[in-house]
Amino acid sequence: QVHLVESGGGLVQAGGSLRLSCEFSGGTFTWYAMGWIRQAAGKEREFVVTIGKDTIYYGDSAKGRFTISRDNAKNTAYLQMNSLKPEDTAVYYCVAARSIGAIRDRAPEAWGQGTLVTVSS
Repeated sequence: QVHLVESGGGLVQAGGSLRLSCEFSGGTFTWYAMGWIRQAAGKEREFVVTIGKDTIYYGDSAKGRFTISRDNAKNTAYLQMNSLKPEDTAVYYCVAARSIGAIRDRAPEAWGQGTLVTVSS
């Protein structure tokens, strides 16, 4: 069973940067698309970004500011977040699925425990 563990969340001022990491275990990493879905307090879950073997899709909120990457040798995915805004405050979940579409539809096969990102104004 796939297991995901996020790290790197925290408190940052508006305009700052954070890098989230997601360690994958329990499966073959290269078979899975990886991504991030976030949920702010009182709001629905929002697709952020996903990366497959050769394809990356960014949600509107992430375009131009966030960068996803993956290191297949380390079974780890990363989310570099720059120019953070208070509206980026949310719990960020690392997710995995056999298809990018499942992540874009917010229906991945595996979820991490989530890491809180708080952006102060």
